[in-house]
Amino acid sequence: MEWVWLIIVGIVVGVLARAIHPGRDPMGFLVTALIGVASLLIAGAVFSAGWAKFVVGIVVAVVLVALYNRFIAGPEGGGPAHRPA
Repeated sequence: MEWVWLIIVGIVVGVLARAIHPGRDPMGFLVTALIGVASLLIAGAVFSAGWAKFVVGIVVAVVLVALYNRFIAGPEGGGPAHRPA
């Protein structure tokens, strides 16, 4: 049951991170959910309290969204290979 809550809260954290991150976020729902879950796993390794884990999870998710946009999606959502020379 803990994994179900992790996925549900991870989706919420991923959506909040995309809302907080400025600019266009060219990623789908699955990537948003994976970023949210990954950020909660990272935050859970550092904090054990519920609210601290949630807040740190959002901060980590914003950083992961920024890294995703920078290295995976690229400036126009086409990925690093589609960047102009």
